[in-house]
Amino acid sequence: MFLQLPDIIILAGGLGTRLRDVVGDAPKSMALVKGKPFLEYQLNFIKKAGFRRVILSTGYKGEMIKNHFGSSYNGLELLYSHEENPLGTGGAVKQAFELVETPHALIMNGDTMFRINLDYFFQSAVENLSEVSIALRFSEDASRFGLVEMNHENRIVAFREKSTEASGGLINGGIYIISAKSFRKCSFPEVFSLERDFFAHYLNNLLINGQIFDDFFLDIGIPEDYNKAQDLFNDF
Repeated sequence: MFLQLPDIIILAGGLGTRLRDVVGDAPKSMALVKGKPFLEYQLNFIKKAGFRRVILSTGYKGEMIKNHFGSSYNGLELLYSHEENPLGTGGAVKQAFELVETPHALIMNGDTMFRINLDYFFQSAVENLSEVSIALRFSEDASRFGLVEMNHENRIVAFREKSTEASGGLINGGIYIISAKSFRKCSFPEVFSLERDFFAHYLNNLLINGQIFDDFFLDIGIPEDYNKAQDLFNDF
């Protein structure tokens, strides 16, 4: 069965407050890694995976992103959904969904590199009739991210908040497949959190599954991990 590859939404509106000392006033997704904006690595990864249409959800200094990439990059069609005022991760996705033309959307965080097989992730989500599928990864120290719990059928049953105690477990890798029909039938305020007000709130109403991957994962949100990227991105 032929499945139409989903439009991709990249959440690229982050301020990068914790990276101010190393990236200045640029949006977090434009932080330079080996002389190139982090977002370029993400777009190259998406292109290599065979996807074609990307919606960049921008906010703080969004004009820097649009001026750099324009309407296309490396064969990808680029569209922009710009937040005039902060809408939260959920509000940003909701606004970007107005540009989605496919039955599903693939959502990615603009400050995280998780090099999973995107096509396999999508195909599995559709085959399992998931309304939401979340890419997960085991972390020996999940305190910074919070834990995700699944049952034996890979259905997510709980999200645990960040903790001050270091403990291992499954973390949210920041890549999602969302059914456009299911998302659009939900009721949301203008400003809301995708993680708390959609995923956690609708756990009992929607089929929200997890898929575990052990691929390369790096969140550049703090200076320590941003500095790691300068060495680890040699092969990207």
